[in-house]
Amino acid sequence: MTYHHHTREVTGWVGWIWFGGMMMVLAGLFNIITGLAAVFANRVYVQAPNRLLLLDVTGWGWLHLVLGVLVLATGVAVTAGQTWARVAGVVLVMLNALTQLTWIAVNPWWSLAVIAIDVLVLYALIVHGREARLD
Repeated sequence: MTYHHHTREVTGWVGWIWFGGMMMVLAGLFNIITGLAAVFANRVYVQAPNRLLLLDVTGWGWLHLVLGVLVLATGVAVTAGQTWARVAGVVLVMLNALTQLTWIAVNPWWSLAVIAIDVLVLYALIVHGREARLD
């Protein structure tokens, strides 16, 4: 009986996945901080009139808080090489970028920074995702 052990070559590109996972952790922490500030110190943010903000600031705070926890946890799983986390990470990061786009009227520079991180994470997960998979 012959056993074939397939080894996969791990290249330097795996660093992009670890980078993406850690950036997801960072983006999750950003969202958690933003969410907590909006929920508990809602006077920090001023809602601009005639801007795209579908909920009140406290409602967006809760959304950012929940999304932040999900992005953070998924980022940890991405770093650990979980395949499901890469797929979930792409969906969560895209959702995060969209929520930041709607939040841009309230906190433009912060939102732009988080969107930039989201774009880098999407690149890492989509282009180099197979590098970190567990066999």
